[in-house]
Amino acid sequence: MPGAAEPLTCRGLYRELCRAFEAAGFPGAALEARELLCAGTCRTREALLRDGPLTREEAETVRALAERHLAGEPVAYLIGEWAFYGLPLTVTPAVLIPRVDTEVLAGEAIAFLEAQGPCRALDLCAGSGCVGLALADQVPACRVVLGELSPEALAVCGENVRRCGLENRAEVRRLDALRPPPEDLGRFSCIVCNPPYIPDGDIPDLDGSVRDFEPHMALRGGADGLDFYRAIVRDWRRVLLPGGRLYFEVGIGQAEAVRALLDAGGFTGTAVVPDGQGIDRVVSGAVPGT
Repeated sequence: MPGAAEPLTCRGLYRELCRAFEAAGFPGAALEARELLCAGTCRTREALLRDGPLTREEAETVRALAERHLAGEPVAYLIGEWAFYGLPLTVTPAVLIPRVDTEVLAGEAIAFLEAQGPCRALDLCAGSGCVGLALADQVPACRVVLGELSPEALAVCGENVRRCGLENRAEVRRLDALRPPPEDLGRFSCIVCNPPYIPDGDIPDLDGSVRDFEPHMALRGGADGLDFYRAIVRDWRRVLLPGGRLYFEVGIGQAEAVRALLDAGGFTGTAVVPDGQGIDRVVSGAVPGT
């Protein structure tokens, strides 16, 4: 009689997912396989390292998640969370998935704020709140306002404030970056902003994992992708204190255009910082001091 089939293990299913994701050309195959295994089996990463058999139901759940990912759905939406700057964040299709490139934006602002003493910062177009919460977490003397227009994204922001235990350092407020700031907002040492910057005409050509799943409200930047930069430079400088700094994330090829907007808007000391791939990613400028 043939022997009984060996039980499927965590390690075996992990290898199966890695092979499938690598064959599909996914650059983060190993990470994605691990995250889906954790989510589908309700096991920690440490438990996966210890290996062990899987039930049929666990294997079916993981494989179903893997099929959805192979069809284009991002892992972050499948598991409902993603990490940014060491913080575990809730992520839903109402917000963009936090990306490593955006950690450059957070890092530049953190370095600036650490020298300010007690201060306030504004994360405009906050989405999941990832950048502003990184500031609040890394700079204890800073109090952060997470400004966002979408009600669904605001709910995610609020959940992430609680999840990160930053209720005493961060608050959520509904703000429209395309309109002037409300009079009662107060003033800030720093504004960070990762605005919608994809030219509207480029949306149909985006990778399907972005085009079909991430919120278009957080992508569309107008005909040339610069609508939000123009409005923020024009209207939001007034809430920055003298010497305060505005930090933008920008898309590929947009850095010099955004820097020119800052220069024309009266900002000084403008600078461009590349990401880890050498792509100009962060553009900033300061309000002249007194």
